[in-house]
Amino acid sequence: MNKMTSLNIRRTIVSTTLVLTTILALTACGSSSAADGASSSGKKASTITNVSYDPTRELYAAYNQLFKAHYLEETGEEVEIIQSHGGSGGQARSVVEGADADVVTLALAHDITLIENAGLIDKGWLSEFDRNSSPYTSTIVFLVRKGNPKSLKDWDDLIKDGIEIINPDPKSSGGACWNFLAAWEFSSRQNSGDEEAVKEFMRKLYANVTVMDSGARGATTTFVENGQGDVLIAWENEALATVSEYPEDYEIVSPSISILAQPSVAIVDENANKNGSQELSNAYLEYLYSDEAQQLIGEYGYRPCTEAILQTFSDKFDLTMNLCTIDDFGGWDAAYEKFFMDGGIFDEIYNN
Repeated sequence: MNKMTSLNIRRTIVSTTLVLTTILALTACGSSSAADGASSSGKKASTITNVSYDPTRELYAAYNQLFKAHYLEETGEEVEIIQSHGGSGGQARSVVEGADADVVTLALAHDITLIENAGLIDKGWLSEFDRNSSPYTSTIVFLVRKGNPKSLKDWDDLIKDGIEIINPDPKSSGGACWNFLAAWEFSSRQNSGDEEAVKEFMRKLYANVTVMDSGARGATTTFVENGQGDVLIAWENEALATVSEYPEDYEIVSPSISILAQPSVAIVDENANKNGSQELSNAYLEYLYSDEAQQLIGEYGYRPCTEAILQTFSDKFDLTMNLCTIDDFGGWDAAYEKFFMDGGIFDEIYNN
C-alpha cells in the first residue's frame, strides 16, 4: 500500500470518527442542558449551541464570556453557550446528520451552504449579517522553525525535494481548502493560467505532504507538539498563537501570494425555531460585529472586519500581503465543485 492510499484510508476513518463523535457529544450536551443551564438566580438560563471549526476554540471561549455579560446587562437574562469544534467540513456534516446547532461559525461559506441545502438554514443567510455574514477574516501563511533552516520563502520552495509539509485535508478541513486555493493561485500566476502546469505543481506540493490531519488544529499539533515536518501551511491566527507561545522556536513566513479567507456565520433556522432560540441566536451572531467583540477578535489573531479596529493591529498582521479572494475562483459553489467534490481536481492531483 503506497503512502497516498494509506493516507486516504486514514483520513476517511478520522473524518467519520469526527462526525460521529460530534453528534454524540452534542446530543449529550442537549440532554443535560437543563441541569447545566441553571443560572445563579435559580432560573433556568437560555442555552444555545455553536458548532464551529477547530482553530476558533480560544476565540469563542473568550467571546462567549463577553457575550454572556453583554446579554445579561442588556436583557437581565443569563445564557449558556455549548461549544463544539472540529474540521469545518466535518462539523457541517455533523449538523446535517443531526447535531443540534443553533448557530454555526464555520471556515467557509460552502460548508454553511451544505447545511442550507439540507433544509436547515433559510435561503438568503449570506446577507443576514454584515459583510456577507463574515465578521472576521484571516489568511494563509507558513509556520517554520526558528531561523527557517530550509529557507522556505514562497510556495515554489515547498515543492523542492526533501521538504516535509504538514497540511490538513481539504475533504474535512475548511482551512485546507483555503490553503489549496492560495497555492493554486500562486502557480496559476506563475504559469500564466496553464491549468495542466498548475496541476503538476499541485501534485508536487501534495507529494511533499507527510501528514494530512482532519483539521487545522490537528495539523498544528502535529507540527508543534509532535515536532513533525519542516513547514505548516497554517491559518494566520494559528501561526500567531504558536509564535506568541514559543517565540524562540517558530517564525512566520508570508508567501508572495495568499488568499483572503472569510469564515462565515449563520443561524441554523430549523433548530433555532425548534429550540425557541432564534432571537438569542441572532443576538449572539450580531454582537460579533460590536466594537468590543471586534477588539477581542483582533487579540485572538483574526482580522477584524471593522477597518478602524483592524488598523490598530497593523503591528500584528501583515496588511501589505497580496491577497486573492474567492471571487477569483467564481465564488465558493464553483470553487468547491471544481476542486473539492469527489472526482474534482484535488482528487485528481492527490490520487495520481
